[in-house]
Amino acid sequence: MADQSPIESFRLVLGGTARAMARDPELELSFTAEAPSFSLKQLRVPMPSRNLPAQAVAEARGFADGFALRARYHDTRIHERAAPAEPIARAVHDAVEQARVEAIGSRAMAGVRDNLTKALEVRLRSDPLVRARVREEVPLSTAIGLLVRERLTGQASPAIAAPGLALVRDWIEEKAGKDLDALQLAFDDQAAFARLIGRLLEDLELTEGEQLPETDPEAGENDEGEEQEEGQDQQDEGEDSGGSSDSEVEMRAERSEGGEEEGEQRELDQDSESEMDSDMGEDGEEGMMPVRPNRPMSDLPPGFDYHAYTTQFDEEVAATELCDDEELTRLRAYLDQQLVHLQGAVTKLANRLQRRLMAQQNRSWDFDQEEGMLDAARLARVVVNPAHSLSYKIERDTDFRDTVVTLLIDNSGSMRGRPISIAAICGDILARTLERCAVKTEILGFTTRAWKGGQSREAWLAAGRPPAPGRLNDLRHIIYKKADDPWRRARKSLGLMMREGLLKENIDGEALLWAHNRLIARREERKILMVISDGAPVDDSTLSVNNGSYLERHLRQMIGWIENRSPVELIAIGIGHDVTRYYQRAVTIMDVEQLGGTMVEQLAGLFDIETR
Repeated sequence: MADQSPIESFRLVLGGTARAMARDPELELSFTAEAPSFSLKQLRVPMPSRNLPAQAVAEARGFADGFALRARYHDTRIHERAAPAEPIARAVHDAVEQARVEAIGSRAMAGVRDNLTKALEVRLRSDPLVRARVREEVPLSTAIGLLVRERLTGQASPAIAAPGLALVRDWIEEKAGKDLDALQLAFDDQAAFARLIGRLLEDLELTEGEQLPETDPEAGENDEGEEQEEGQDQQDEGEDSGGSSDSEVEMRAERSEGGEEEGEQRELDQDSESEMDSDMGEDGEEGMMPVRPNRPMSDLPPGFDYHAYTTQFDEEVAATELCDDEELTRLRAYLDQQLVHLQGAVTKLANRLQRRLMAQQNRSWDFDQEEGMLDAARLARVVVNPAHSLSYKIERDTDFRDTVVTLLIDNSGSMRGRPISIAAICGDILARTLERCAVKTEILGFTTRAWKGGQSREAWLAAGRPPAPGRLNDLRHIIYKKADDPWRRARKSLGLMMREGLLKENIDGEALLWAHNRLIARREERKILMVISDGAPVDDSTLSVNNGSYLERHLRQMIGWIENRSPVELIAIGIGHDVTRYYQRAVTIMDVEQLGGTMVEQLAGLFDIETR
């Protein structure tokens, strides 16, 4: 144990505490640079920096305590049985239940209360509640969760949430104040608490009363046990060949009792919610995973004039300016650790690309010249017959044009997790390989500064919401590596993609134009732009006040202009999304593990075409 790093020692202690609090010896805790999450007995909490600052330690403890309390006091079957189908009502239901389990720990242990408060403050920093200016912009799930927390623990909400909460507090208290008070009477009984949440949702007019279950608590518990046994028996006998979860078994039983049509709709809704939960993690923001539309060309309006409401808040920023050097070092180490098993395979592909490029750059010779370098291979004939004159050779350059490659990586929220990790490491290895071949490489990323609008939207609201405002979010264009910078200087910058909170929404058309204009300004003869994305452009703020295909149409415009009128050669790689409908030269991969090989093959194919 003496040779363990402080971070590893902290992880072991934190994991032991979580297992003790949850009373589950099988829980495993690990650090992550992504969104904290809890699933399948795996707790993932924010990784602190090497020197373990007090703030970061408290945040990690807060998330670990919250997940441990959920593991101990939360019954998924009871929760799913009571959960409504409507998305907003479901989000409120989930938030109130999380407030309940955290309140149990807060009331029993002062240290846990402090840790949970730190974790809550971290979550609120990226929540739309703190940016809300009118009541309609406040997410009800966050607001009601905070009000329930106040009732159950007696703690005031964090100061950062006070302005947003003030916008809806009176309205919620007027409609459901009595329901909030009643929750205190049943916070240690999940089934009774769930029924009170149902009344709360009714009074807030988020659900219809008859859609909520009205079963006796004891009968409900017995039913749950019977359904669980029945589901397990079916799995053991091989009757449930689809590998259904417990919640799916319950929903089938509920459907047989309550009506086929209603049950099917509820199952579909819960499946959708489960998929979103697995992507976002336990504490993901409501509505923060962008929906990627795929509209046919016939849906696009005939007349189109793309513009931004304001560019005042847009930023073009170097990765080193978004976080300090110490954090970049930590994030880069996390990236290397996460993908150590993949790096070998991608490196082999990169070496293959290097050999193909170097073969095209090899120089050839003109022999039997009157001057130049002495041809040692022909000296033997002079020795045999001195009448022969000496032979010389001249080196001839191959026609390999000076080239620059720009890698433009989608930094949107839907790239979170393995896709962005593999994109980062592939970009790193590609830059290193091309540098060996004297091909300059630039690595760029694009996202937005905020979810759902940011300062651009605030300016639009302050101006009285003029119609057709155009693009309504603050762009963030990130420079990870400039073309003229050596790879060793930019290596740490790619770790920024692992930073929690960086990946938000994506406005592809303007990012494509930005990367293209940077390429056009270069002196190299040949310019290649490779785009890595997982779908169509999405920005909730823009699409909510403009035509639904506004951003997609602009992306098509930019692609068409570059492909038909620009000297820049454009390639696109889609991750799990068909980009061939946008780009002439494109490939779609369904598994992110294929990204490294696809990048190498696409680039190598371009250089092969050049030499034909």
